Amino acid sequence: MIKTLTKHGNSLALVIEKPILELIGANAETPFDISTDGQVLILSPVKDEGRDAAFQAALDKVNAKYPRALKKLAE
Repeated sequence: MIKTLTKHGNSLALVIEKPILELIGANAETPFDISTDGQVLILSPVKDEGRDAAFQAALDKVNAKYPRALKKLAE
């Protein structure tokens, strides 16, 4: 996909479409780490480790509470 920069005040902005944001799990509040090797710009969403831990805990709880139902759904 080829994109062009958009004038935003005295700066330039890169607009990222919603489907791409959904694909990487980002939204308007997601912080991004920006890095470069001098030729390439790299944008990486910063992952919230607390959120990942909370999700894993919830997943473990559901798996422990409904193992037979989940197994049956997987068949």
